[in-house]
Amino acid sequence: MKHVTIVVPYGEVNLSSLYGSLEILDSANKYWQRIGNKSKMEICLAGFMEELKLDIGYFTIRPVNIADIENTDLVVIPSVPFSDNLFKENDALINWIRDQYINGAEVATMCTGAFLLAATGLLEGKTCSTHWDVAANFKRMFPNVDLQPNKLITVDRGIYTNGGAYSFLNLILFLVEKYFDRDTAIFCSKIFEIDIERNTQSPFFIFKTQKNHGDELIGEAQNYIEENLSEKISFEELASKLATSRRNFDRRFIKATGNTPVEYLQRVKVEVAKKALEKGRKSIFEVMYEVGYSDDKAFREVFKKITGLSPLDYRAKYNKEAVIA
Repeated sequence: MKHVTIVVPYGEVNLSSLYGSLEILDSANKYWQRIGNKSKMEICLAGFMEELKLDIGYFTIRPVNIADIENTDLVVIPSVPFSDNLFKENDALINWIRDQYINGAEVATMCTGAFLLAATGLLEGKTCSTHWDVAANFKRMFPNVDLQPNKLITVDRGIYTNGGAYSFLNLILFLVEKYFDRDTAIFCSKIFEIDIERNTQSPFFIFKTQKNHGDELIGEAQNYIEENLSEKISFEELASKLATSRRNFDRRFIKATGNTPVEYLQRVKVEVAKKALEKGRKSIFEVMYEVGYSDDKAFREVFKKITGLSPLDYRAKYNKEAVIA
């Protein structure tokens, strides 16, 4: 029998990740018994508070006292919005999670719950994923964690993390397969209608042009790139125009944006191309030329590297007019 503790942190908690995890794991355990096996999992919601009101008081959680749980086999951390008080309010919980891992428990975290897990120090030197929208903040706060936001699920020495929002469903299916078997995971994927084969969150990325860094020179460079997407940009000439060396330009650009100038240019081009493919009836070639590519192979390779889909597949998936037609 495996003991699973879904922790309930102080503060605002994503209710869907709490209850969704409980419901799917419980359904897996009931199915496991229905096909002739003994119960394999004991699941509880646990925290250091007697009750927690969520969603402006519409829902109330009454977790068991986590201090009474000396040992558990799996700790599940739900999605929690990051706030200045997150770590301070949950200091005792952070220590409890760390102690459980040291004592042999595995730990799984969903979406922005990665911030809470990272605060334990357990992610140092390990791989991790989180919601793509908070990846830049996570990197700044935890530079020694190998963040891989493209991945939907990461596995590293008994620690499991996943990407953003409702992709936690895929992590729970992964855990069902690990703790039960493939057939049980397939059963849950069918009952809850979850695509079991998803492995990346890249198609959902919305690239944001990071400009709150305070480096005016790099801000000028970013504006120039965005205003001249259809032109062939020489970063050597751009650095000279901004009265700095190419080496210094690259260093400052990476520090300010988290991307090399080439990566930034590619991401901006692909983001513009994505919007064009989503909204219009332009051909792939028209979109390609508008964002400054003349080689369709190069365009397709960069587009797929960043989004995980070919331009054609992306348009088929997200273009409303294409779906109606």
